[in-house]
Amino acid sequence: MRCIAVVSAALLAAACSPATPAPEEAKTAVKPNNASFGTDANLAASTPDAVLRYADHARGFAELRLPQGAGPFPLAVIYHGGCWKTGIASQAYMAPLATRWQALGIATLNVDYREVGDGGGWPGSFEDWAASARLIDAVAARYPVDRDAVTLVGHSAGALPAQWLARSDGADGPVGARAAVPVAGAIVLDGPADVGAERAGFDALCQFSAVDPFMGGAPERFPERYTAISPATVAPKLAELLFVQAKLPAPSAATQASLATGAGRVTVRENAGASHFAIITPGNPAYTANEPAMLAVLKRGR
Repeated sequence: MRCIAVVSAALLAAACSPATPAPEEAKTAVKPNNASFGTDANLAASTPDAVLRYADHARGFAELRLPQGAGPFPLAVIYHGGCWKTGIASQAYMAPLATRWQALGIATLNVDYREVGDGGGWPGSFEDWAASARLIDAVAARYPVDRDAVTLVGHSAGALPAQWLARSDGADGPVGARAAVPVAGAIVLDGPADVGAERAGFDALCQFSAVDPFMGGAPERFPERYTAISPATVAPKLAELLFVQAKLPAPSAATQASLATGAGRVTVRENAGASHFAIITPGNPAYTANEPAMLAVLKRGR
């Protein structure tokens, strides 16, 4: 019997029984984020097998979905977009994609986090991303997940944690010195590769100034912040990094070269004419065309 659990990272060792409470609902403050996207998903989201807490604020949780079978399964850790501005989006709109991958034999951890307006931005969002990544080891210790087959996935603004977590930081980083989270790969779904270099393009996608509020100010005010998280400073350590772009162009040649110093392979798939959400929507032709490339990263070596 599959059980549904609401647990914190500290309680992952506790036994799971059929009497465990149903998955925890997001607090009222973030419910408006759930309504905007994913309505054309062609696939109803499955009920998470567990909702795991990584922080004690309302958005400090991640939804775990496990495939049928014994495992061990590859794990996709998913970070949503929303231009880093609270009230636009949450983990909910990524649930259909997580459900699709669950059906294809991939465990998923769909993460919510704070954004500008509810404690996020620099450094709050980074603190959440770092804390959420600590769930990976805890999940692998308790559930049938292959710790050596973890892929970070980010749509739109979620591209930043999907790359940042896989690199190390010095003392000038947003949460201070930290080691890279060991993962096999990363998938960026229509997101920026370098927030500073692609600031104008990402703001245009959001249709408002998104980068400066998130970073705390313009590059002229905080050049050290933009430098600290640029792949030109430290590249993520990955066996494979896949970009599936739609509205955003491919990263520049210079940025791709920087990324290649850390990644074994950098691949960019451009989808001219596709919408920002088509590439994450199961059943949409744009998603279907790119699914095999995504699965090749998610199931690397399998």
